[in-house]
Amino acid sequence: MSTLALPRRRLGRTGLEVSALCAGCAPLASMPETFGYAVPEEQALATLRAVFRSQITFIDTAAAYGDGESERRIGIVLRELGGLPPGYVLATKADRDLATRRFDADQVRRSVERSLRLLGLDRLQLAYFHDPEHAGLSVAEAMAPGGPVEALLRLRDEGVVAHVGVAAGPVDMLIAYVETGAFEVVITHNRYTLLNRTAEPLIARAAELGVAVVNAAPYGSGILAKGPGAYPRYAYREAPPALVERARQLEAICDRHGVPLAAAALQFSLRDPRISATIVGMSRPERVDETVRLATLPIPEALWEELATVPPLEEDPQTGQPARVRP
Repeated sequence: MSTLALPRRRLGRTGLEVSALCAGCAPLASMPETFGYAVPEEQALATLRAVFRSQITFIDTAAAYGDGESERRIGIVLRELGGLPPGYVLATKADRDLATRRFDADQVRRSVERSLRLLGLDRLQLAYFHDPEHAGLSVAEAMAPGGPVEALLRLRDEGVVAHVGVAAGPVDMLIAYVETGAFEVVITHNRYTLLNRTAEPLIARAAELGVAVVNAAPYGSGILAKGPGAYPRYAYREAPPALVERARQLEAICDRHGVPLAAAALQFSLRDPRISATIVGMSRPERVDETVRLATLPIPEALWEELATVPPLEEDPQTGQPARVRP
């Protein structure tokens, strides 16, 4: 069966054009403690080569993924290609020091400089301020004069970074960052899926302000790709029973329509006009074309209407996990 063309979209006001599907390279760092499986280097390199042969032109990584291992592996393939091919957008993220949790202005510069070295690039098209909550930073502390965000913006002014975004977990925190006006792109993860819509206020606010939204982990880290029977985990943790039951309901609806649950979960994000791109982690070369097929598979409107009858779950503010049925 032939694969339809993957849509390309403008990434907000950055002027960058990207494929609607973005290859997430966190699994390629081989982090079994997070994903539950290891990814040998040759497998990671083969996956990256498959990405560069595909319709996907948007690639996402971070300094923290394997403490630089994802970027190092990407750098190997970029050197094989003679650099980042024209028309591709590669985004990475400035991170805290994973050993000390330090995330000040100096650390931002060190993080970006190491990313450039590992990737073999002299300039970053897009760099995100990443997971400040894991460093215990408040929005006020991060945005203060002389702080880490100012350092990232200075790197942009120096031409080292072309565009600046923010990526984190808590929705309220991300809304506060978006409202500062400092960022052109925002990433939310695991919070806008068929099972969890808690990022809705962020997506709406970003759209109002002209900030591009990139939605990561539409499968909730796997339960909506592999199915609740094979992978009863959400956001890299064991899924609560209420969430597993909802996933089973969604899977049964998709089965009745002859549509893979993974296709519906992916296209739930892709079909939202407020979302510029959707990040999907890929760890095997065959997953690349498979994901493009799922992204372009025709889905009848009747399926969306029936899926809408299954309520999403509210997020538990203590755990970040979907836990309660939304009324």
